[in-house]
Amino acid sequence: MGAFEFIALDKAGKESKGLLEGDTPKHVRQILRERDLLPVQVTEVSQKEAKRQSTFSLRRGISTGELALITRQLASLSQSGLPLEEALLAVSQQNDQPRTKSILLGVRSKVMEGHTMADGLSEFPQAFPELYRATIAAGEQSGHLDIVLERLADYTEARQELRQRITNAMIYPITLVIMAVAIISFMLATVVPKIVGVFENTSAELPGLTRGMIATSDFLRDNWLWLIIGLGAFVYGVWRLLQKDGPKRRYHRFMLSMPVFGRLTRGINTARFTRTFSILTGSGVPVLEAMKISAEVIENLPMRDAVNEAAIRVREGGSISKSLEMSKLFPPMMIHLVSSGEAGGRLEEMLTRAADGQEREVNGLIAALLGILEPLLIVFMGAVVLTIVLAILLPIFEINNLIQ
Repeated sequence: MGAFEFIALDKAGKESKGLLEGDTPKHVRQILRERDLLPVQVTEVSQKEAKRQSTFSLRRGISTGELALITRQLASLSQSGLPLEEALLAVSQQNDQPRTKSILLGVRSKVMEGHTMADGLSEFPQAFPELYRATIAAGEQSGHLDIVLERLADYTEARQELRQRITNAMIYPITLVIMAVAIISFMLATVVPKIVGVFENTSAELPGLTRGMIATSDFLRDNWLWLIIGLGAFVYGVWRLLQKDGPKRRYHRFMLSMPVFGRLTRGINTARFTRTFSILTGSGVPVLEAMKISAEVIENLPMRDAVNEAAIRVREGGSISKSLEMSKLFPPMMIHLVSSGEAGGRLEEMLTRAADGQEREVNGLIAALLGILEPLLIVFMGAVVLTIVLAILLPIFEINNLIQ
């Protein structure tokens, strides 16, 4: 039995859309006819998602927030003893997003056919990342799916919370920069020319600051369209360049070498790696496979390469901590905690501590940076406005000379 999306017409010719479970498209069409509906289109959910993944789409997966909510609901229902297929049905009925509902029903249909939940999730790789699928597979193999779902719920919620915290922290400075640029551009393009234009007809020479502001104002008015096009082309060109492996790798290495942003980059990626590695090892995933999957959550390419190289050394008999230490890219505290976990047989616990420590450090660093950035932006905007005001006032102070 599978999940199918349908489009049908009733007797009045009104279009109706929805989801139905059936053995085949023919079976679903038969169900629709029994409901006095004329089937127009019947598409299996898994086939539709596969087609969506092979084409361009602005939204190809489930958001982190949705995934966290779904996982928590599944964990709660599984721990209450509800069968997996019924839990999936209940969560799909509870969800308000049509696409998410259809994906969950698609997973449920695979489970009802006798497949594992991990097999059902693998039908929708853009919705459920490899980390998620591997953890579920390990939970099913060990017979502790309810515990693993609880771990996954904690992990996805913590990841969503960290992302939301960073996003919220960046809203104010980004808004301040946009408003500053908009206000200054408006003043230079419209207000300043009308005020300063009064002095242009005088025979005396205007102050250098005033002349510079007039030239800037004229340049913005005459070339604003080309400036916007040029800025857009520059941003697009940089984005395209960073899609290539070589330039992207050099950029990521440059970011690691920067004094403050290098520490922030290293902290964020280390926190992701250790948190992912912790949940995978705690769920029974083999260490080598866990390292391989955990490397994929690292966005910085040199750090990701370092983990993959460390996995090769571990496969050859080396310790995890020594293998990671050789790259010199991971914080010493994280290396010491991993070494302690290996020696004491508490690797999962030490990885969790490392992740907690890195997340606290990242939060503190972001708060410190924003604490410095916000007043700097205000001072910068004030300095620009002061410059504009002085450029207007200087000719007024010398008005007697200008009249002569």
